[in-house]
Amino acid sequence: MGRVLVTGLGVITAIGNNLEENYQRLRNGTTGIAKASYFESLYASQLPFGEVKLASETLAEMLGLQNEKGYTRTCLLAVKAFEEAIADAALTAQDLSSFDTALVSASTVGGMCLTDQLYEDANLRSRGSEYLSAYGCSAHTLKLVKRYYIRGFSDTINTACSSSANAIALGARLIRAGRASRVIVGGVDSLAKYTVNGFNALKILSSQPSKPFDENRDGLNLGEAGAYLVLESEEVAGDKRVYAEICGYGNANDAHHPTAMSDNAVGAIRSMKEALETAGISPSRIDYINAHGTGTPNNDQIEMFGISQLFDKVPPYNSTKSYTGHTLGAAGAVEAVVSILSIKHSEIFPSLHVQTPIQEFNHAPAGTLMENYPVNYVLSNSFGFGGNCTSLVIGKV
Repeated sequence: MGRVLVTGLGVITAIGNNLEENYQRLRNGTTGIAKASYFESLYASQLPFGEVKLASETLAEMLGLQNEKGYTRTCLLAVKAFEEAIADAALTAQDLSSFDTALVSASTVGGMCLTDQLYEDANLRSRGSEYLSAYGCSAHTLKLVKRYYIRGFSDTINTACSSSANAIALGARLIRAGRASRVIVGGVDSLAKYTVNGFNALKILSSQPSKPFDENRDGLNLGEAGAYLVLESEEVAGDKRVYAEICGYGNANDAHHPTAMSDNAVGAIRSMKEALETAGISPSRIDYINAHGTGTPNNDQIEMFGISQLFDKVPPYNSTKSYTGHTLGAAGAVEAVVSILSIKHSEIFPSLHVQTPIQEFNHAPAGTLMENYPVNYVLSNSFGFGGNCTSLVIGKV
């Protein structure tokens, strides 16, 4: 099995419209969580969100898509991040159309970001809008396939909040198995009434910027984002600039509850162990953990329990959802990008809003920017509804 190398990155989140903007705001400890300006909802004036700071119309104009039909906000965010990633990896049109190039994307919301229009179309209250084919989770993937003439294997994953982490894992497996020499992986989700109302019904949305791993945490903030990574086999990457290596991955399910993790963290512990095993390293080799860290009472307690069971000495960790909000199907890819930035710059970014660390565990998240801190291996966790837990090990090259 050959090495799986990361040669391109693209990201758009509430803290930046590209990779460099995201990096600078992570360094400066600047959150993107605030009142929404573009998301139309009863809760837009009541709750904070991790909203991308661009109107959909502006985003479409930036991408030259203002006259294209059927592009939802989810599709637009996907195109923005995808274009940055392939440009960063210097992929040509021929590279993209090669049968050796695959695309594995992820989403939970898909075109349901147009919740009201979906309702009108589904209940025959319209004559059929331009978005009839755009509501599914795979709609953005199909747009990318058509726009960039991708002819190789393509897939869309929806495993809730672990979706794009699973896309990365599948992409790495395709390369290791010799089924593809290059895979563009990632995910996208946008804010939607559908998800906001659902999470609100679960009573896990905070009225303040979320504070993952704080003793007094009271919920999460929903966000939106798109993030893609270009994975290439060592042979194909050649002498390209390489950011990092996808070393290991693990996926497990604790089969405990539709929305809560099991008290003994069965799925979380197993996914972390499998990721370390496929990477061929011991827990002591991990220099930094990018935690799932949603800011809900259940998640943070159970994740810290699982980490403390696996590590004799817990390495520095943070939750970058305190910057971007919980971006659902995009979260795993966004946090993989953040992890790679930590590797590249030898920095660990501060976890925001923590005043009183969880008292049961004597392990506070990083509170300030840790500079000149060698990061050789990162463990990145993404835990989804239904107990679908995924962990990635990303290494320095």
